[in-house]
Amino acid sequence: MKPAPFAYKKARSLDEAIALLGEHKDARLLAGGQSLIATLNMRLSAPTLLIDINGIGGLDRIEEKNGAIEIGALVRHAQAERSDMIAKRVPLIARAMPHIGHAAIRNRGTLGGSIAFADPAAELPACLMALDGEVEASGPRGKRTIKSQDFFTGLFETALGPQEMLTAIRIPLATADTRVGFAELARRHGDYAIVGLAASARSDGKGLKDLRLSFFGAGDTPSRARKAEIVLESGDVDGAVAQLDLDPHDDVQATAAVKKHLAGVLLRRVAKQLMEPRA
Repeated sequence: MKPAPFAYKKARSLDEAIALLGEHKDARLLAGGQSLIATLNMRLSAPTLLIDINGIGGLDRIEEKNGAIEIGALVRHAQAERSDMIAKRVPLIARAMPHIGHAAIRNRGTLGGSIAFADPAAELPACLMALDGEVEASGPRGKRTIKSQDFFTGLFETALGPQEMLTAIRIPLATADTRVGFAELARRHGDYAIVGLAASARSDGKGLKDLRLSFFGAGDTPSRARKAEIVLESGDVDGAVAQLDLDPHDDVQATAAVKKHLAGVLLRRVAKQLMEPRA
């Protein structure tokens, strides 16, 4: 299938892109295009204007600022996958990267695009939630910061306004006591996960503190399992599995009951990762 007709404009600045969003209410932004092109071809999306933001400078940087790693919206998955800074300072992102699509997809796809698209089965929105990260949104009134727990509002829906675009994500730096875990189950490597889990915590030498379990593929948005977090902090893995407070839906990949069972399997695997000493 071919996309519906649309106009194309390559924005050369952030201000130009924001202005175009204001002028064309049904415009869409093009970054890596790995999700957008598919939805265009299937006519699930039919904008009258496609705004290419790849010409905007400064959005492809990975920097350490004020106790956080700032990742520009146009940073490619492959760039993040190769980044020593991310491997050392944001190890959960480094663990997740090889699970995202295939090499060709990671060469073009962007972290900002993945977060803004808000696919509930995608890895990076769940990682952002697990790491208590935040999003920088830019619009006609300037920039604002949106915490991850407030950003994902529904199925493929976010807190971004109609004339706003995601310009960066910020994630607190990992420290010596940081522990992370990641696992997913998919029919084939590179497919969207049937269900997955991204997790982070602090180790105090006796147990886990500030635990965040963020499941993907288990709801309309990344899903925190808060009851299971409390139980797992005490070291009771079986109890945490029994207290998994998730409400997945049936879909083409699995029933809700199967997803709930697989979530428990992943929780046991990730719990082992969280309890390992940091390398």
